Amino acid sequence: MSMRLYTHAACLAHDPGPGHPESPARLKAVLEALDADRFAALDRVEAPRATRVQLERVHLAGLVADVFESAPAQGYARLDPDTAMSPDSLEAALRAAGAVCAAVDAVLDDASPRAFCAVRPPGHHATPDTAMGFCLFNNVAVGAAQALARGLERVAVVDFDVHHGNGTQDIFWRDPRVLYASTHQWPLYPGTGARAETGAGNIVNVPLPPRSAAAEFRAAFDSTILPALDAFKPQLVLVSAGFDAHRLDPLADLELEAADYAWVTERLVEIARRHAQGRVVSSLEGGYSLAALRDSAAAHVAALME
Repeated sequence: MSMRLYTHAACLAHDPGPGHPESPARLKAVLEALDADRFAALDRVEAPRATRVQLERVHLAGLVADVFESAPAQGYARLDPDTAMSPDSLEAALRAAGAVCAAVDAVLDDASPRAFCAVRPPGHHATPDTAMGFCLFNNVAVGAAQALARGLERVAVVDFDVHHGNGTQDIFWRDPRVLYASTHQWPLYPGTGARAETGAGNIVNVPLPPRSAAAEFRAAFDSTILPALDAFKPQLVLVSAGFDAHRLDPLADLELEAADYAWVTERLVEIARRHAQGRVVSSLEGGYSLAALRDSAAAHVAALME
């Protein structure tokens, strides 16, 4: 099956500082994994820049301006204790959000039924007015808004990053056209994602306690998230693909394996086939063990290609 891979060299140049876990080595590991022979059929596409119009569908103009104006000519600009910009970070952030928009356009135009965006910085913590948690712009939210602007009426965002996507939830809190469904460790940064957080009935959170593994993760999807997706009948499935719930990840305490990411991806492809003409766009979020990231991203993309 033809499937697109969106990335850009600028995403490798984003440098949040020495010792920062969200390092260029993360994306390098993913791209190396996807260079294997079994991924030779991927249609590799250079990600375009997102436009201000696209960004301002989900972010306040003030936040967009702040990110543009904070880009340093040299050194680092710190936006919060965890989030910093280097001279190449603005270009990377524009390409990351632009990748998801371009992937959405491609699947809606029947150029490719599915796409994976191997990009950084990640996005799901960026709120309408705040860059935070390693994230400058909310890539998946910008992509969801692109789909709505193209005329879709129901877009699902599924987030299996170990950290709750507070930014995506905030952006679509009152928008019933977007279903946001998340599994994540609880308690953990950013402290959001309780089951009681339901928005306009379009938010589905399944927090998992530390040490949860395959059984708990798969049960969360089988009992709650997959039924919610079936009831919603999305016309497009977007995935915030964080791989930091893996047992090797140093920033959290869930115990998933690469096989669990293959399993959940297969389930999401089934949902997309039933309701969305098979259309799935996935974008890289977290994942801070390079070995786990290689294996998990490869398992995820292989399942998207089937």
